[in-house]
Amino acid sequence: MSFDSWNSYMQFSCSVRNKSRYILDEDAQNFLQGIKDTCKSRVEVIKPNSEMWRAQMGHDRLKLLQDDVHVDDILIPYPEKRMRPLPDSASEGRANPKGIPCLYVASQKETAMSESRPWLGSIISVARFTNSKELRVIDFSRHHTNKLPIYLSEPDEAKRIEAVWTNLDKAFSQPVTNSDQKSDYAPTQIIAELVKSLGYDGIAFRSSLGQGHNLALFDLNSVNFKDSSLFRVNDVQFSFESSNDERYI
Repeated sequence: MSFDSWNSYMQFSCSVRNKSRYILDEDAQNFLQGIKDTCKSRVEVIKPNSEMWRAQMGHDRLKLLQDDVHVDDILIPYPEKRMRPLPDSASEGRANPKGIPCLYVASQKETAMSESRPWLGSIISVARFTNSKELRVIDFSRHHTNKLPIYLSEPDEAKRIEAVWTNLDKAFSQPVTNSDQKSDYAPTQIIAELVKSLGYDGIAFRSSLGQGHNLALFDLNSVNFKDSSLFRVNDVQFSFESSNDERYI
């Protein structure tokens, strides 16, 4: 079974955000079945001892003493405990509901730092993790490009599948902001939970703020903390494009 439409994700998203979230209707269930049936070609195997990165704005301070007198502070990166999510009070994210944590990491340290959305001159703690065993994740960015397809009529099955997974990758890649409605997370949270139920270790998706990929790992202990470092932001670049809807113009 595949997807009924190239636009199936948008229909699913609208349904679980605005109609029914916990008891899914037949169309929503069929969409999730479509993910089950098409995700196997998007399995990415992360070999043991692969490096992954996690960044947080800020740092700790170590007091520098001279003759028991505090003379200065040394800036040091956050320790492991601070660089991992809280297991019992997790905040909400694209891949996890509030209270159910997952570990968000990146394939490159530059991507991890970009995802923290720092400002010029800010200091970032960056932790390095490695996995001791093989991890199998579903890569939502696999087999397609950044361009979102639009069809006036239903394409063939292969193009429908490609379009749906492109929209899925775009949905996960959207940066989380403080102004987001929490209901906006429901579609991707349900999909991530489906992937988890299938026995995979996590999901991977494109970063909208860096060149690498983001990963959401379901088991907080699936990677081991190796070390952490401090980085200062020397440059922040912005890029703009028109977002006018041609139908309005």
